[in-house]
Amino acid sequence: MIEFQEVWKSFGDNAVLRGVSLAVAEGETFFELGKTGAGKTVLIRLLVGLIRADRGRVLVDGEDVAGLSEEEFGRVRLQCGMVFQLPTLFDSLTVFENVAFGLRRLAKYSEEEIGARVEQELVNVELDPGLLDRMPNELSFGEQKRVGLARTTVLKPRCLLYDEPTTGLDPFTASRINALIKRINREIGATAIVVSHDLESMRRIADRVGLLMDGRFHFVGPVAEFDASADPRLTEFRRSGAPQEAPA
Repeated sequence: MIEFQEVWKSFGDNAVLRGVSLAVAEGETFFELGKTGAGKTVLIRLLVGLIRADRGRVLVDGEDVAGLSEEEFGRVRLQCGMVFQLPTLFDSLTVFENVAFGLRRLAKYSEEEIGARVEQELVNVELDPGLLDRMPNELSFGEQKRVGLARTTVLKPRCLLYDEPTTGLDPFTASRINALIKRINREIGATAIVVSHDLESMRRIADRVGLLMDGRFHFVGPVAEFDASADPRLTEFRRSGAPQEAPA
């Protein structure tokens, strides 16, 4: 479903990705680990055209999207929904309007259908439909995260890209988000890439894990292999655990 072939990306003189190759199967949840600045988020942003590769191929369902125009990326973004590190909700819109935003842009659903889908999606992310008329600043950070998740999943994308989904959350709320991600991925059959420092999240939701170091994947394999490996760099990463960053 998703494939990177010898992908390079630099910012000025800093080569962040140095020939990255990776294939993620349809329906798989792949967990991407790496220290801050390793290029984890860069990789998933390439999939939806938020940044462009310097060279290499980026394939979504067999199509090389690396050279698409901004307009052409619209259909790719319908297939690959991104859940950002911060909720990035529209402050001037209610919860209902935030979740309905993408559905209205598609212009193929009636307001009645939109209302039903939005309410159901709030239930799916374990939020009370009574919050639909609230503004984002009236919600807790954890609630905002779940509204952001609902806004993406209401479109039922074929692949989901999660950027640090548990950052800034207390352990209880992070655990609920992990359970939601696992259930939603399974229910809609999505192919997922999760970018995080959180080893506990990895153990709960990942099918495979990759550790990005020095611009390439130093390790790719099942979670059990990652945990059991005696490789010194993996051992160091497991021991130190890249700390989660607080929300801005």
